[in-house]
Amino acid sequence: MGSEKPIVYSNAQLIDPGTKLNTKGGLITQGDKIVDLGEHLYQSGFPEDAYVIDCKNNILAPGLIDIHVHLREPGHEHKETIKTGGESAAAGGVTTVCCMPNTDPVIDNVALIEFIQRRAREAKGVKVFPFAAVTKGLKGEQLTEMGMLSEAGAIAFTDDGLPVTDSQVMRRALAYAKSFGAIVSQHAEDLSLTSCGCMAEGPVATKLGLPGIPDASEVVMIERDIRLVEITGGRYHVAHISTEEGVAAVRKAKEQGLDVSCEAAPHHFTLTDDDVGNYRTFAKMAPPLRNEKNRRAIVDGLRDGTIDAIATDHAPHDQESKRVPMQHAANGVVGLETLLPLTLDLVNKGELTLIDALSRITSSPANLLDLENGHLRKNGPADLVLFDPNAEWTVKLENLYSKSKNTPFEGKLMRGQVIRTVVDGRTVFEREA
Repeated sequence: MGSEKPIVYSNAQLIDPGTKLNTKGGLITQGDKIVDLGEHLYQSGFPEDAYVIDCKNNILAPGLIDIHVHLREPGHEHKETIKTGGESAAAGGVTTVCCMPNTDPVIDNVALIEFIQRRAREAKGVKVFPFAAVTKGLKGEQLTEMGMLSEAGAIAFTDDGLPVTDSQVMRRALAYAKSFGAIVSQHAEDLSLTSCGCMAEGPVATKLGLPGIPDASEVVMIERDIRLVEITGGRYHVAHISTEEGVAAVRKAKEQGLDVSCEAAPHHFTLTDDDVGNYRTFAKMAPPLRNEKNRRAIVDGLRDGTIDAIATDHAPHDQESKRVPMQHAANGVVGLETLLPLTLDLVNKGELTLIDALSRITSSPANLLDLENGHLRKNGPADLVLFDPNAEWTVKLENLYSKSKNTPFEGKLMRGQVIRTVVDGRTVFEREA
Protein backbone atom coordinates (compact mmCIF):
# COMPACT_ATOMS: atom_id res chain seq x y z
CA MET A 1 0.00 0.00 0.00
CA GLY A 2 1.15 3.54 -0.66
CA SER A 3 1.10 6.40 1.82
CA GLU A 4 -2.34 7.41 3.03
CA LYS A 5 -1.36 11.06 2.59
CA PRO A 6 -2.79 12.40 -0.69
CA ILE A 7 -0.26 12.88 -3.48
CA VAL A 8 -1.00 15.44 -6.17
CA TYR A 9 0.57 15.31 -9.61
CA SER A 10 0.11 18.86 -10.90
CA ASN A 11 0.85 20.55 -14.23
CA ALA A 12 0.71 17.28 -16.15
CA GLN A 13 -0.25 16.34 -19.67
CA LEU A 14 -2.68 13.55 -18.77
CA ILE A 15 -2.93 10.79 -21.35
CA ASP A 16 -5.14 7.73 -20.97
CA PRO A 17 -5.26 5.74 -24.21
CA GLY A 18 -8.18 3.65 -22.98
CA THR A 19 -10.52 6.66 -22.88
CA LYS A 20 -8.62 8.81 -25.42
CA LEU A 21 -8.01 11.36 -22.64
CA ASN A 22 -5.35 13.87 -23.61
CA THR A 23 -5.51 17.08 -21.60
CA LYS A 24 -3.61 19.40 -19.32
CA GLY A 25 -4.55 18.66 -15.75
CA GLY A 26 -3.72 17.01 -12.48
CA LEU A 27 -4.14 13.69 -10.72
CA ILE A 28 -4.53 12.81 -7.07
CA THR A 29 -3.63 9.47 -5.48
CA GLN A 30 -4.24 8.26 -1.96
CA GLY A 31 -2.93 4.94 -0.82
CA ASP A 32 -2.91 2.62 -3.82
CA LYS A 33 -5.79 4.29 -5.69
CA ILE A 34 -6.38 7.23 -7.99
CA VAL A 35 -8.77 9.57 -6.18
CA ASP A 36 -9.40 12.13 -8.89
CA LEU A 37 -7.98 13.37 -12.17
CA GLY A 38 -8.73 15.82 -14.92
CA GLU A 39 -8.49 19.31 -16.26
CA HIS A 40 -10.30 20.73 -13.24
CA LEU A 41 -7.24 19.86 -11.13
CA TYR A 42 -4.89 21.86 -13.35
CA GLN A 43 -4.61 24.93 -11.13
CA SER A 44 -6.64 24.26 -8.00
CA GLY A 45 -8.62 21.76 -6.02
CA PHE A 46 -5.69 20.16 -4.19
CA PRO A 47 -6.21 18.78 -0.65
CA GLU A 48 -4.45 21.02 1.86
CA ASP A 49 -2.39 18.20 3.36
CA ALA A 50 -1.31 16.78 0.01
CA TYR A 51 2.24 16.21 -1.13
CA VAL A 52 2.52 17.96 -4.50
CA ILE A 53 4.68 16.75 -7.39
CA ASP A 54 5.07 19.28 -10.21
CA CYS A 55 5.06 17.33 -13.48
CA LYS A 56 6.34 20.38 -15.38
CA ASN A 57 4.01 19.75 -18.33
CA ASN A 58 5.44 16.30 -18.95
CA ILE A 59 3.20 13.32 -19.81
CA LEU A 60 1.51 11.40 -17.00
CA ALA A 61 0.10 8.12 -18.27
CA PRO A 62 -0.88 4.68 -16.96
CA GLY A 63 2.14 2.61 -15.98
CA LEU A 64 3.37 0.54 -18.90
CA ILE A 65 2.49 -3.16 -19.18
CA ASP A 66 4.91 -5.64 -20.71
CA ILE A 67 3.28 -9.01 -21.29
CA HIS A 68 6.43 -10.86 -22.39
CA VAL A 69 9.39 -10.79 -20.01
CA HIS A 70 11.98 -13.38 -19.00
CA LEU A 71 12.99 -12.83 -15.37
CA ARG A 72 15.18 -15.99 -15.29
CA GLU A 73 14.25 -16.85 -11.70
CA PRO A 74 14.31 -19.62 -10.63
CA GLY A 75 17.40 -21.29 -12.05
CA HIS A 76 19.30 -18.59 -13.94
CA GLU A 77 19.68 -15.86 -11.33
CA HIS A 78 23.13 -14.97 -12.70
CA LYS A 79 21.32 -13.50 -15.73
CA GLU A 80 18.38 -11.78 -13.99
CA THR A 81 16.19 -12.04 -10.92
CA ILE A 82 12.70 -10.92 -10.12
CA LYS A 83 14.24 -8.04 -8.17
CA THR A 84 16.73 -6.86 -10.82
CA GLY A 85 14.25 -7.41 -13.63
CA GLY A 86 11.74 -5.36 -11.65
CA GLU A 87 14.28 -2.56 -11.21
CA SER A 88 14.93 -2.59 -14.96
CA ALA A 89 11.18 -2.46 -15.60
CA ALA A 90 10.68 0.44 -13.21
CA ALA A 91 13.50 2.40 -14.87
CA GLY A 92 11.66 1.88 -18.16
CA GLY A 93 8.30 3.07 -16.81
CA VAL A 94 6.91 -0.46 -16.74
CA THR A 95 4.71 -1.12 -13.71
CA THR A 96 3.43 -4.58 -14.68
CA VAL A 97 5.35 -7.48 -16.22
CA CYS A 98 4.23 -10.94 -17.24
CA CYS A 99 7.04 -13.42 -16.73
CA MET A 100 7.58 -16.46 -18.94
CA PRO A 101 7.69 -20.02 -17.56
CA ASN A 102 10.84 -21.34 -19.27
CA THR A 103 12.83 -21.23 -16.03
CA ASP A 104 14.65 -24.04 -14.24
CA PRO A 105 12.54 -25.66 -12.91
CA VAL A 106 9.76 -24.81 -15.35
CA ILE A 107 6.76 -22.90 -13.99
CA ASP A 108 4.39 -25.81 -14.51
CA ASN A 109 2.95 -26.33 -11.02
CA VAL A 110 1.18 -24.35 -8.32
CA ALA A 111 4.22 -24.27 -6.03
CA LEU A 112 6.23 -22.40 -8.67
CA ILE A 113 3.40 -19.91 -9.26
CA GLU A 114 3.34 -19.22 -5.52
CA PHE A 115 7.14 -18.90 -5.49
CA ILE A 116 7.04 -16.21 -8.19
CA GLN A 117 4.28 -14.34 -6.36
CA ARG A 118 6.17 -14.48 -3.06
CA ARG A 119 9.44 -13.29 -4.60
CA ALA A 120 7.61 -10.41 -6.31
CA ARG A 121 6.07 -9.35 -2.99
CA GLU A 122 9.47 -9.47 -1.32
CA ALA A 123 11.00 -7.32 -4.06
CA LYS A 124 8.38 -4.60 -3.37
CA GLY A 125 8.72 -3.27 -6.90
CA VAL A 126 6.62 -3.71 -10.01
CA LYS A 127 3.67 -6.08 -10.34
CA VAL A 128 4.56 -9.54 -11.64
CA PHE A 129 2.02 -11.87 -13.22
CA PRO A 130 3.33 -15.31 -14.18
CA PHE A 131 2.49 -17.20 -17.34
CA ALA A 132 2.45 -20.96 -16.70
CA ALA A 133 3.62 -23.65 -19.06
CA VAL A 134 1.17 -25.32 -21.43
CA THR A 135 2.93 -28.68 -21.13
CA LYS A 136 4.83 -30.25 -18.26
CA GLY A 137 8.51 -29.49 -18.45
CA LEU A 138 7.93 -27.70 -21.79
CA LYS A 139 8.21 -31.13 -23.37
CA GLY A 140 5.16 -30.66 -25.56
CA GLU A 141 3.56 -33.92 -24.47
CA GLN A 142 1.39 -33.74 -21.35
CA LEU A 143 -0.77 -30.73 -20.45
CA THR A 144 -0.22 -29.01 -17.15
CA GLU A 145 -3.06 -28.66 -14.63
CA MET A 146 -4.13 -25.45 -16.30
CA GLY A 147 -7.28 -24.95 -14.24
CA MET A 148 -5.43 -25.23 -10.93
CA LEU A 149 -2.62 -23.01 -12.22
CA SER A 150 -5.13 -20.38 -13.30
CA GLU A 151 -6.77 -20.42 -9.86
CA ALA A 152 -3.34 -20.02 -8.27
CA GLY A 153 -2.63 -16.91 -10.32
CA ALA A 154 -1.29 -17.96 -13.72
CA ILE A 155 -2.53 -15.24 -16.04
CA ALA A 156 -2.02 -17.15 -19.32
CA PHE A 157 -0.24 -20.20 -20.72
CA THR A 158 2.73 -20.66 -23.02
CA ASP A 159 5.69 -22.94 -23.69
CA ASP A 160 7.59 -19.86 -24.84
CA GLY A 161 11.09 -20.56 -26.00
CA LEU A 162 9.61 -23.59 -27.68
CA PRO A 163 6.47 -24.06 -29.78
CA VAL A 164 3.74 -26.56 -28.95
CA THR A 165 4.45 -28.69 -32.01
CA ASP A 166 1.95 -31.53 -31.51
CA SER A 167 -1.35 -30.49 -33.07
CA GLN A 168 -3.45 -32.69 -30.80
CA VAL A 169 -1.75 -31.31 -27.69
CA MET A 170 -2.35 -27.76 -28.90
CA ARG A 171 -5.98 -28.54 -29.69
CA ARG A 172 -6.52 -29.90 -26.20
CA ALA A 173 -4.75 -26.92 -24.63
CA LEU A 174 -6.99 -24.45 -26.45
CA ALA A 175 -10.12 -26.38 -25.49
CA TYR A 176 -9.05 -26.78 -21.86
CA ALA A 177 -8.06 -23.13 -21.44
CA LYS A 178 -11.32 -21.99 -23.04
CA SER A 179 -13.29 -23.56 -20.19
CA PHE A 180 -11.97 -20.88 -17.84
CA GLY A 181 -11.35 -18.10 -20.37
CA ALA A 182 -7.57 -18.27 -20.48
CA ILE A 183 -5.27 -17.40 -23.37
CA VAL A 184 -2.79 -19.86 -24.87
CA SER A 185 0.22 -18.01 -26.27
CA GLN A 186 2.31 -19.66 -28.95
CA HIS A 187 5.98 -19.27 -29.80
CA ALA A 188 5.17 -19.71 -33.48
CA GLU A 189 8.01 -21.61 -35.05
CA ASP A 190 8.19 -24.78 -37.12
CA LEU A 191 11.42 -26.22 -35.75
CA SER A 192 11.85 -28.54 -38.71
CA LEU A 193 12.10 -25.46 -40.95
CA THR A 194 14.27 -23.51 -38.52
CA SER A 195 16.74 -26.40 -38.27
CA CYS A 196 20.19 -25.01 -37.37
CA GLY A 197 19.47 -21.50 -38.65
CA CYS A 198 20.76 -18.60 -36.59
CA MET A 199 19.42 -15.56 -38.48
CA ALA A 200 16.78 -14.80 -41.11
CA GLU A 201 17.18 -16.50 -44.45
CA GLY A 202 18.15 -14.07 -47.20
CA PRO A 203 20.99 -12.16 -48.84
CA VAL A 204 22.53 -11.01 -45.53
CA ALA A 205 22.73 -14.55 -44.17
CA THR A 206 24.21 -15.72 -47.47
CA LYS A 207 26.82 -12.96 -47.39
CA LEU A 208 27.79 -13.87 -43.82
CA GLY A 209 27.81 -17.57 -44.60
CA LEU A 210 25.29 -18.32 -41.86
CA PRO A 211 22.42 -20.85 -42.02
CA GLY A 212 19.10 -19.04 -42.44
CA ILE A 213 15.61 -19.32 -40.98
CA PRO A 214 12.81 -18.92 -43.54
CA ASP A 215 9.84 -16.63 -42.90
CA ALA A 216 7.59 -19.64 -43.50
CA SER A 217 8.75 -21.17 -40.20
CA GLU A 218 6.49 -18.68 -38.39
CA VAL A 219 3.38 -18.55 -40.56
CA VAL A 220 3.15 -22.34 -40.96
CA MET A 221 2.64 -22.68 -37.21
CA ILE A 222 0.27 -19.71 -36.97
CA GLU A 223 -1.97 -21.01 -39.75
CA ARG A 224 -2.10 -24.48 -38.20
CA ASP A 225 -3.07 -23.00 -34.84
CA ILE A 226 -5.77 -20.80 -36.36
CA ARG A 227 -7.39 -23.95 -37.73
CA LEU A 228 -7.35 -25.36 -34.20
CA VAL A 229 -8.96 -22.16 -32.90
CA GLU A 230 -11.74 -22.67 -35.46
CA ILE A 231 -12.33 -26.15 -34.04
CA THR A 232 -12.12 -25.27 -30.34
CA GLY A 233 -13.23 -21.64 -30.09
CA GLY A 234 -10.22 -21.08 -27.83
CA ARG A 235 -8.34 -17.86 -27.07
CA TYR A 236 -5.07 -17.81 -29.01
CA HIS A 237 -2.17 -15.36 -28.92
CA VAL A 238 0.93 -15.17 -31.10
CA ALA A 239 4.03 -14.09 -29.21
CA HIS A 240 6.65 -11.81 -30.83
CA ILE A 241 5.17 -11.92 -34.34
CA SER A 242 7.78 -10.99 -36.94
CA THR A 243 6.68 -11.71 -40.52
CA GLU A 244 4.41 -10.14 -43.11
CA GLU A 245 2.71 -13.49 -43.68
CA GLY A 246 2.17 -14.01 -39.96
CA VAL A 247 0.54 -10.60 -39.56
CA ALA A 248 -1.67 -11.29 -42.58
CA ALA A 249 -2.80 -14.61 -41.10
CA VAL A 250 -3.75 -12.97 -37.80
CA ARG A 251 -5.52 -10.14 -39.62
CA LYS A 252 -7.62 -12.64 -41.59
CA ALA A 253 -8.45 -14.61 -38.41
CA LYS A 254 -9.66 -11.43 -36.70
CA GLU A 255 -11.82 -10.59 -39.72
CA GLN A 256 -13.38 -14.04 -39.34
CA GLY A 257 -14.27 -13.21 -35.73
CA LEU A 258 -11.85 -15.67 -34.15
CA ASP A 259 -10.41 -14.91 -30.71
CA VAL A 260 -6.89 -14.40 -32.00
CA SER A 261 -4.40 -11.75 -30.86
CA CYS A 262 -0.70 -11.04 -31.18
CA GLU A 263 2.17 -8.91 -29.91
CA ALA A 264 5.29 -7.47 -31.53
CA ALA A 265 8.67 -6.68 -29.99
CA PRO A 266 10.32 -3.27 -30.51
CA HIS A 267 13.37 -4.82 -32.14
CA HIS A 268 11.19 -6.30 -34.87
CA PHE A 269 9.76 -2.92 -35.90
CA THR A 270 13.02 -1.04 -35.34
CA LEU A 271 15.80 -3.27 -36.71
CA THR A 272 16.35 -5.57 -39.69
CA ASP A 273 18.71 -8.40 -40.53
CA ASP A 274 21.15 -5.76 -41.80
CA ASP A 275 21.68 -4.85 -38.13
CA VAL A 276 23.29 -8.23 -37.52
CA GLY A 277 26.20 -6.51 -39.26
CA ASN A 278 29.48 -8.30 -38.80
CA TYR A 279 28.20 -11.24 -36.74
CA ARG A 280 26.72 -9.12 -33.93
CA THR A 281 25.45 -11.72 -31.47
CA PHE A 282 23.65 -9.01 -29.47
CA ALA A 283 21.31 -8.85 -32.49
CA LYS A 284 20.62 -12.59 -32.45
CA MET A 285 17.14 -13.47 -31.26
CA ALA A 286 14.22 -15.83 -31.85
CA PRO A 287 12.37 -15.07 -34.01
CA PRO A 288 15.28 -13.46 -35.85
CA LEU A 289 15.53 -9.93 -37.18
CA ARG A 290 14.02 -10.05 -40.66
CA ASN A 291 14.16 -7.88 -43.78
CA GLU A 292 12.71 -4.43 -44.33
CA LYS A 293 9.49 -5.75 -45.91
CA ASN A 294 8.73 -7.70 -42.73
CA ARG A 295 9.69 -4.77 -40.49
CA ARG A 296 7.30 -2.59 -42.46
CA ALA A 297 4.53 -5.17 -42.07
CA ILE A 298 4.91 -5.07 -38.28
CA VAL A 299 4.49 -1.30 -38.32
CA ASP A 300 1.42 -1.64 -40.55
CA GLY A 301 -0.01 -4.27 -38.19
CA LEU A 302 0.44 -1.95 -35.24
CA ARG A 303 -1.20 0.89 -37.11
CA ASP A 304 -4.33 -1.01 -38.17
CA GLY A 305 -4.77 -2.81 -34.85
CA THR A 306 -3.93 -6.30 -36.08
CA ILE A 307 -1.10 -6.32 -33.54
CA ASP A 308 -2.68 -5.79 -30.14
CA ALA A 309 0.35 -5.11 -27.98
CA ILE A 310 4.01 -4.19 -27.98
CA ALA A 311 5.99 -6.48 -25.67
CA THR A 312 9.75 -6.55 -25.23
CA ASP A 313 10.52 -10.28 -24.99
CA HIS A 314 13.12 -9.05 -22.48
CA ALA A 315 15.64 -11.92 -22.54
CA PRO A 316 18.70 -11.27 -20.39
CA HIS A 317 21.91 -13.23 -21.02
CA ASP A 318 25.34 -13.09 -19.46
CA GLN A 319 28.43 -12.23 -21.50
CA GLU A 320 29.51 -15.88 -21.74
CA SER A 321 26.26 -16.75 -23.51
CA LYS A 322 26.58 -13.97 -26.08
CA ARG A 323 30.26 -13.35 -26.78
CA VAL A 324 30.69 -16.59 -28.71
CA PRO A 325 30.39 -17.47 -32.44
CA MET A 326 27.01 -16.57 -33.91
CA GLN A 327 25.75 -20.14 -34.25
CA HIS A 328 26.47 -20.86 -30.59
CA ALA A 329 25.20 -17.59 -29.10
CA ALA A 330 22.03 -17.53 -27.01
CA ASN A 331 18.93 -15.88 -28.49
CA GLY A 332 17.50 -12.72 -27.00
CA VAL A 333 17.96 -9.11 -25.98
CA VAL A 334 17.13 -6.99 -22.94
CA GLY A 335 14.38 -4.50 -23.67
CA LEU A 336 12.55 -3.14 -20.65
CA GLU A 337 14.48 0.12 -20.46
CA THR A 338 14.19 0.91 -24.16
CA LEU A 339 10.50 -0.02 -24.57
CA LEU A 340 9.13 3.51 -24.18
CA PRO A 341 11.50 5.44 -26.47
CA LEU A 342 11.35 2.79 -29.21
CA THR A 343 7.55 2.89 -29.05
CA LEU A 344 7.61 6.70 -29.15
CA ASP A 345 9.86 6.48 -32.20
CA LEU A 346 6.81 5.24 -34.11
CA VAL A 347 5.12 8.51 -33.14
CA ASN A 348 8.12 10.65 -34.02
CA LYS A 349 8.19 9.06 -37.49
CA GLY A 350 4.48 9.71 -38.00
CA GLU A 351 3.65 6.01 -38.13
CA LEU A 352 1.33 5.94 -35.08
CA THR A 353 -0.47 8.61 -33.09
CA LEU A 354 0.69 9.11 -29.52
CA ILE A 355 -2.58 7.70 -28.17
CA ASP A 356 -2.38 4.59 -30.36
CA ALA A 357 1.29 3.97 -29.56
CA LEU A 358 0.74 4.25 -25.82
CA SER A 359 -2.36 2.06 -26.02
CA ARG A 360 -0.19 -0.84 -27.24
CA ILE A 361 1.79 -0.72 -23.98
CA THR A 362 -1.02 0.18 -21.56
CA SER A 363 -4.75 -0.32 -22.13
CA SER A 364 -4.60 -2.89 -24.93
CA PRO A 365 -2.44 -5.48 -23.12
CA ALA A 366 -4.45 -4.81 -19.96
CA ASN A 367 -7.70 -5.53 -21.78
CA LEU A 368 -6.20 -8.60 -23.44
CA LEU A 369 -5.30 -10.20 -20.10
CA ASP A 370 -8.22 -8.75 -18.11
CA LEU A 371 -5.98 -6.65 -15.87
CA GLU A 372 -7.49 -3.79 -13.90
CA ASN A 373 -4.47 -1.53 -14.46
CA GLY A 374 -3.40 0.09 -17.72
CA HIS A 375 -5.92 2.93 -17.35
CA LEU A 376 -6.27 6.26 -15.55
CA ARG A 377 -9.60 6.25 -13.73
CA LYS A 378 -11.07 7.18 -10.37
CA ASN A 379 -10.68 4.39 -7.82
CA GLY A 380 -8.37 2.57 -10.22
CA PRO A 381 -4.85 1.39 -9.34
CA ALA A 382 -2.33 4.20 -8.87
CA ASP A 383 0.11 2.74 -11.40
CA LEU A 384 1.65 5.67 -13.27
CA VAL A 385 4.53 6.72 -15.46
CA LEU A 386 5.72 10.30 -15.80
CA PHE A 387 7.94 10.89 -18.82
CA ASP A 388 9.42 13.59 -20.99
CA PRO A 389 8.71 12.62 -24.62
CA ASN A 390 11.42 14.93 -25.94
CA ALA A 391 14.31 14.17 -23.58
CA GLU A 392 17.24 12.59 -25.40
CA TRP A 393 19.63 10.05 -23.93
CA THR A 394 22.14 7.51 -25.17
CA VAL A 395 21.99 3.80 -24.33
CA LYS A 396 25.07 2.88 -22.31
CA LEU A 397 25.56 -0.64 -21.01
CA GLU A 398 26.90 0.52 -17.65
CA ASN A 399 23.72 2.53 -17.02
CA LEU A 400 21.27 -0.34 -17.55
CA TYR A 401 19.52 -1.58 -14.42
CA SER A 402 19.15 -5.10 -15.78
CA LYS A 403 21.71 -7.58 -14.50
CA SER A 404 22.48 -8.47 -18.13
CA LYS A 405 23.58 -5.96 -20.77
CA ASN A 406 22.77 -7.71 -24.06
CA THR A 407 21.13 -4.87 -25.97
CA PRO A 408 21.49 -4.30 -29.71
CA PHE A 409 20.89 -0.58 -29.09
CA GLU A 410 24.18 0.26 -27.35
CA GLY A 411 25.24 3.77 -28.31
CA LYS A 412 21.87 4.58 -29.90
CA LEU A 413 20.37 7.99 -29.22
CA MET A 414 16.89 7.59 -27.71
CA ARG A 415 14.15 10.19 -27.47
CA GLY A 416 11.73 9.89 -24.56
CA GLN A 417 12.82 9.35 -20.97
CA VAL A 418 11.08 8.17 -17.81
CA ILE A 419 11.12 10.62 -14.92
CA ARG A 420 9.08 8.73 -12.34
CA THR A 421 7.42 5.31 -12.06
CA VAL A 422 4.65 4.69 -9.51
CA VAL A 423 3.17 1.33 -8.45
CA ASP A 424 0.12 1.32 -6.15
CA GLY A 425 0.90 4.90 -5.19
CA ARG A 426 4.54 4.15 -4.30
CA THR A 427 7.37 5.71 -6.27
CA VAL A 428 9.52 2.76 -7.36
CA PHE A 429 11.78 4.78 -9.66
CA GLU A 430 12.72 8.44 -9.78
CA ARG A 431 15.33 9.80 -12.16
CA GLU A 432 17.89 12.10 -10.66
CA ALA A 433 17.59 15.64 -11.97
